[in-house]
Amino acid sequence: MLPSGSSGDAKLIFTSRAIRMFCYSYLSVMLGVYLKDVGLDSFFIGVIVTAIVGSGAAATLVGTIYADRIGRRRFLAICAALLALSGALFLVTTEPLLLLVAALTGSLSASGGEAGPFLSIEQAMLAQTGPDRSRNQLFGHYNTVGTTAAAAGALVSGLPDILLNTIGLDRLASYRPMYAFLMLAGLAVMFTSLRLSASIEVPRAGVIRHTMTPRTRGIITKLSLLFGLDSLAGGFVIGSLLSLWFNLKFGVPLGFLGPLFFMGNLLSALSFAAAVRLADRFGLINTMVFTHIPSNILLMCIPLAPNLWLGVALFMARQLLSQMDVPTRQSYTMAVVAPEERTAAAGITTMSRSIALIFSPALSGYALQYVSLALPFLIGGGLKIIYDISLFFVFRGIKPQDELDSIKERGRER
Repeated sequence: MLPSGSSGDAKLIFTSRAIRMFCYSYLSVMLGVYLKDVGLDSFFIGVIVTAIVGSGAAATLVGTIYADRIGRRRFLAICAALLALSGALFLVTTEPLLLLVAALTGSLSASGGEAGPFLSIEQAMLAQTGPDRSRNQLFGHYNTVGTTAAAAGALVSGLPDILLNTIGLDRLASYRPMYAFLMLAGLAVMFTSLRLSASIEVPRAGVIRHTMTPRTRGIITKLSLLFGLDSLAGGFVIGSLLSLWFNLKFGVPLGFLGPLFFMGNLLSALSFAAAVRLADRFGLINTMVFTHIPSNILLMCIPLAPNLWLGVALFMARQLLSQMDVPTRQSYTMAVVAPEERTAAAGITTMSRSIALIFSPALSGYALQYVSLALPFLIGGGLKIIYDISLFFVFRGIKPQDELDSIKERGRER
């Protein structure tokens, strides 16, 4: 159910998000194992994951500059077409260099989430589909829909094992239906993007602002640096490599990994409603920080687990908390800038996350291959805690206007 006052465009945005996240999720769970089955080592797998992240950063940069000029709907349709092309390449080839090209072609995801052009442009559009009082709810619903779809996607990631064992497909052929569906999903997202109304374009006719006020520039610069640190840390335990870690550490197959990531994503989806309520009561920054720190402590404990089931329990506990900062982060970024600055602000902050994420997957793959299976978790969790503490002290005094109004209203009630 859409928040009060929201337009039908929000439903189309949610639909596009659900389709992509379903595919991104099963892709992230199976990609590392698939590339291992192709014959690649952990380091080159990390390189391909880095290529996926790098192409997302490049596409986000292009979107930040050109999406408002050529039209947000049209730009998203182009990105969706490239997503379909990437799925087609994965479908027809297992040649490592061509797989690298496929990784660079479309706006894929190796994490199970999004950090490319769809995310940044949809943030700007979503903030225009309802009144400010519904903004936190809109972003909460946006992420709930996406993460629920991701849970379903993770559940079907075990389909290659089922095809292998039931109808006798060879190992690599069993993956092909997944890439065929990715290609079709890209076409579906393209169609959905073109159905959006003109009201989600730049809000004031003829006004396309690619420069920011000094105040906005300062806020976005600081947010971008901090979000980049968080993303750099997250790249050490990105979904594809986390799936690979469970496979290497405990020898678990895709048939187990699918339900594992299904439950993890489902817990994350359930947490978004709580995140919205916490944000409305305690503020966006407080919600981001004080739910994220415990999740990162749990992250650092995962590789210390002596057996699979304790590792799974720690992973699930971490999933319950780790994504509560996502809708609050998006809502906060859109709330502290002017409407005509939203595409640029979302693009810059998303791009900073994508660029930072380029470096860590390859380093994590190297660590898994040559150093220690625990090292990526310790580095990632430690850097994320530094991010949380820094975010709190830098931004605790910068609040959105609707949050300030809510504080004043509660004060009057007392």
